[in-house]
Amino acid sequence: MDRVPEVLFVCIHNAGRSVAASVLLDHYAKGRVKVSSAGSEPGKQTNPVVAQILREKGLDPSKEFPKPLTDAAQQKADIVITMGCGDACTFYPGKKYLDWELEDPAGKPINEVRPIVEEIERRVISLLDEIASS
Repeated sequence: MDRVPEVLFVCIHNAGRSVAASVLLDHYAKGRVKVSSAGSEPGKQTNPVVAQILREKGLDPSKEFPKPLTDAAQQKADIVITMGCGDACTFYPGKKYLDWELEDPAGKPINEVRPIVEEIERRVISLLDEIASS
């Protein structure tokens, strides 16, 4: 891709998984990828446990907040990554769609959320490698 690729992360509440993915990809991409996130049914606030884990990694999740999924956001994205939001995303030709099956961290204690965030981090790094090689 000659221009900066855009990645959209979508989960149900846009409070945990998609927030972690957005913050992590933004950190690792260092401006080489434009990152956004949204929820099919946005929650009221970012998952505090996910935010705590991200802060422990030296990252700042404070700019993230639950946002509704819009057609405009999907149309702008080159890659749409869903995480448990079912059929909420409209399919647009020419986009790359990935579904990351990940456990929802909502209501879980930190010791159960930590491995979810670690798996998201692993997938984000792999995604960035894939984007860089295309």
